Amino acid sequence: MNHKPKIYWPLLFTLAVLAVSCVSKKEYMALQSELEIANKDVARLGESLNDYMKRLSDCDREKANLKARLQAAESNMVLREEQVNDLKDLVADLRQQRDAQLNQVDDLTTLSQSASENIRETLSQLQTKDKYIQMLQAAKTRADSINLALAVNLKGVLSEGIEDDDVEVKVDKTVVFVNLSDKMLYKSGSAQITDRANEVLGKIAKIIKSRPNLEVMVEGYTDSQPINTACIKDNWDLSVLRSTSVVRALQTNHGIDPNRLIAAGRGEFNALATNDTAEGRAMNRRTRIIILPKLDQFYDLLNPNQVPE
Repeated sequence: MNHKPKIYWPLLFTLAVLAVSCVSKKEYMALQSELEIANKDVARLGESLNDYMKRLSDCDREKANLKARLQAAESNMVLREEQVNDLKDLVADLRQQRDAQLNQVDDLTTLSQSASENIRETLSQLQTKDKYIQMLQAAKTRADSINLALAVNLKGVLSEGIEDDDVEVKVDKTVVFVNLSDKMLYKSGSAQITDRANEVLGKIAKIIKSRPNLEVMVEGYTDSQPINTACIKDNWDLSVLRSTSVVRALQTNHGIDPNRLIAAGRGEFNALATNDTAEGRAMNRRTRIIILPKLDQFYDLLNPNQVPE
């Protein structure tokens, strides 16, 4: 804003009066000098006033600028606070997710440990069962070898002077069967063994003695023809009496340990052939000697807990 310098009209008026009043030149010149100085002061003051007015305008503009910047800063602060709150909420959510995942990891760790223990236990059981199977296979192989050798020995000693129809030796699974015909063993219609039968039993006894870990079961069989005498009530009685006669002969005449002997009567049942013909009935009347492992050894094989480490 520009301001024109002020003219002091009273002073000019005074000068004019003095001039009219014919003041002295010296006084006039002094007054003229004072006027010039006053005008210079007025001009200088006007310039200062203009400068102050300009600075005031600049201050107003700066104030408006600062106010606008303050408002923008306040707006940014509100926005930053909202962003900070959003970040705080996000951090809280992430912490909850992390805690949930840590809990899942703990659960998985527990499950993994339990699964590992189950796997180790299963592997241990499989190893035990594998050892058990190997032991059974070895036992079967050993039993098969023993039975084969036993059958060969029996056939060898029984083939001398005995008709093939009277003696049959065979291996079935884990046992050796010796089937002896009725006509060779017993006197007709009785349970008393013949001298010839005693000789055959002696040969079998030698083989049995060479296998002390085996047991001997003697089974008596009859045909379906009924029998009823003062001493024998039926075929059950007859089959039992005949098997006990053989057992008694093995013990008494040939020194077989009675703890290894078992007597059983099967009567007319488990026939090999029909009882409608004489040939079939003759085949069914028989005594079977079974050479088999001791039962306690057999039960040990069936018990996996007995598997050696």
